[in-house]
Amino acid sequence: MINGLKIVKADKEHIDDIVEVENLSFRIPWSRQSLTDEFLHNENAVYFCAVLNGKAVGYAGMWQVCDEGHITNIAVHPEFRRGGIGSALMEALIAESEKRGLVALTLEVRKSNLGARSMYEKYGFEDGGIRKAYYADNNEDAIIMWKRLK
Repeated sequence: MINGLKIVKADKEHIDDIVEVENLSFRIPWSRQSLTDEFLHNENAVYFCAVLNGKAVGYAGMWQVCDEGHITNIAVHPEFRRGGIGSALMEALIAESEKRGLVALTLEVRKSNLGARSMYEKYGFEDGGIRKAYYADNNEDAIIMWKRLK
């Protein structure tokens, strides 16, 4: 883990940094307005960010749907990848899920994103299905992954 890294709940002060991470991480990034709405106005969502030297260098979020958590995004600034930040964010989501009494977590991940899939497997996620042509930019399939908490 990177020295001085803090995992905190995302807030409006982190929006600019998170928009930058989003744009560097995804082929079809969420807009600033979508991210702002998620962080500040979606009562069913929780987002964490990884802060280093006052700058958010990664973030992760999920929606609570009944007794399950749907992980929406996990992203780390390219300059800080492979340093444990993604794992720290995943651990924050799992801890929050357990605190809320959720029974399972789910997410979609690109079939080709072997690094992310490996991290999710490390935390007990298992393949649970495929969403054919899920990604609009290239019609790539998404792997649906699940982690049972109870």
